[in-house]
Amino acid sequence: MSEISKLDRNLSIKKIDKDTVVVHINDNEMLMTIVGQFDQNLKDLAKLTNSSVYFRGNSITCKGEEQNTKLFCDAIKFLINKYFLTKIIENEDILLSVKKNIELEESNVKSFKQLIKTPRKSVIARSEKQSDYIKALKENDIVMSLGPAGTGKSFLAVSVGVTMLMEKKIDRVILSRPAVEAGEKLGFLPGDMKEKVDPYLRPLYDALYELFGADKIDKKIESGEIEIAPLAFMRGRTLKNCFAILDEAQNATETQIKMFLTRIGENSKLVVNGDPTQIDLINKSQSGLIKSKNILKHLTEIKIIEFDHNDVIRHPLVSKIIRAYQKKSTDDHD
Repeated sequence: MSEISKLDRNLSIKKIDKDTVVVHINDNEMLMTIVGQFDQNLKDLAKLTNSSVYFRGNSITCKGEEQNTKLFCDAIKFLINKYFLTKIIENEDILLSVKKNIELEESNVKSFKQLIKTPRKSVIARSEKQSDYIKALKENDIVMSLGPAGTGKSFLAVSVGVTMLMEKKIDRVILSRPAVEAGEKLGFLPGDMKEKVDPYLRPLYDALYELFGADKIDKKIESGEIEIAPLAFMRGRTLKNCFAILDEAQNATETQIKMFLTRIGENSKLVVNGDPTQIDLINKSQSGLIKSKNILKHLTEIKIIEFDHNDVIRHPLVSKIIRAYQKKSTDDHD
């Protein structure tokens, strides 16, 4: 059964007058998930749509200007379809449901077509570029993604890579980052090499644990099926039957990125992620991310995705912060 027919079966919307609509949801479990604990999701939707929302029985009444009640109804449709796919509604889904103003026509359900199911949660694309990115990760051997923090570059790549590992489509996942940090030197840090570099790889661990659970991931790391290592450890290797991610690539030189990409072997996928605005190299001109993108952009086999602040899926303030810094940078160059 299609998502739209499921929607029709479980949802009815009645327009009382130009300023009032009543939404009726037949499935009690779905209703309570969408409403949220202590009706918090409805309270958030009311603020985001600038409307008044009342909940009684299986019916939700929304009052406000016509365009706002329509926005509310579109948000409810989005959340119901999200529930069909994942059985959960997360905090970021509430903001997304309003931000996207989705109308459920066949041409507008792109976000739901790139679903990634992991043991602990299901991940969907939260913007059109994220949908394109997930599709590229599944279909292309080499993918480069550039853009600000919070756009899902690393999280989605880890999701696809480890899902392929769990489905036995590949033998190994390799997660790598340049061991470069803001103003520190690894040699001054205590401990062996693993203890020195682990803090810089922590975001990759966090994504793995969130999606697949610590116990399962730790076993995969112990067995070598998941390898987390500094970029320098990639030199001289040929990567076969694996999914390898180079994260924070803005801190890699052009030569290092070339080295990483030329490791590709049979049945492997390589991903290069980075934010050109957050270079930690002392000499920022040494960053090879933009240079590599420009060198490789004519190769049709390599997919390049460029995110911007519209694709940020963290707290809404993150997008505003990114725009503020972009404006300052533009002003400084004028």
